[in-house]
Amino acid sequence: MPRRIALLNVSPSNAFPDMSLPWPTFSTWNRIQEQDRAALSEILAELLSHGALIGDAGRDHELYLLAREYQREISEFLAPLHLKLLPDPDRPIFQLRPVPGDCALMARFNKAETLLVLTLWRIYHDVRMENVVASVVVTPNDIWERLRLYFENIAPPTEAQLRDMLVKLRNRRLVRLQWHEDPARFGESQVEILLTLPRVIPFENAAAWQQQAALYQAPAEAAAEPARVEEDA
Repeated sequence: MPRRIALLNVSPSNAFPDMSLPWPTFSTWNRIQEQDRAALSEILAELLSHGALIGDAGRDHELYLLAREYQREISEFLAPLHLKLLPDPDRPIFQLRPVPGDCALMARFNKAETLLVLTLWRIYHDVRMENVVASVVVTPNDIWERLRLYFENIAPPTEAQLRDMLVKLRNRRLVRLQWHEDPARFGESQVEILLTLPRVIPFENAAAWQQQAALYQAPAEAAAEPARVEEDA
């Protein structure tokens, strides 16, 4: 069975198993200064709505610096939801990771979205293995070409479908998008694959990716419908 790829969905559930993360005391929240509380609310809203806080510039960078100062308090707040707060050691990023089997806040990708995420993961992996680059940027045309290469037995998404899926990934802070100014040239738009995406499906290497992708690569008449995939924490 394929793994499931899942992201956060802020729809609460009352069915919580035993805590796998320490239950918070919230005693340290007394040290949060009053002038920081509104911004801390923004940080929590960003993390729970999008699964990540990327502090590259502007207001997002200010929030990132504050999140770093209150990392312990934020982690305590998220623990009852079975969410881990993961800082990136090299870039201004905080990302949420559901505890497998415990977190009740999940939104699964459908099959088409799964194929897109798998494709973007492989593009990101290949580029980073070949070159030291600050960012990985591709176009929808590149994505269509790779989808046909990796999943030749599955019809690629239409322009409208691909646009909608990319917007969903942007909302999850997995890609950045810059649409071409000419709507007729959608295929030349810019799609930056963010570091957060390979963490959603953290394959150890290309061989592990291939094992998952192979579940979708069999001829249509010979392959059963693979289950949707879910994030491993």
